[in-house]
Amino acid sequence: MITPAQCRAARGLLRLSQEELADRSDVGLSTIKKFEAELTAAPRKSTLKVLRATFESHGVAFLDENGGGVKLKG
Repeated sequence: MITPAQCRAARGLLRLSQEELADRSDVGLSTIKKFEAELTAAPRKSTLKVLRATFESHGVAFLDENGGGVKLKG
């Protein structure tokens, strides 16, 4: 799936605010804020899939090795 740290890092790579991510993904801003701050349990799997797909459609690749990370494709 996607971790809170990966979400923050992917946003950073794309220079997106939480508000911009919410707009592009149609995921609620409060959901993104809570997820990234690790204030609640992880969102539903479907929400995590949408976030990941949004990042991937904008050129982010998710890495599984070494605990996971992100990079720009290319």
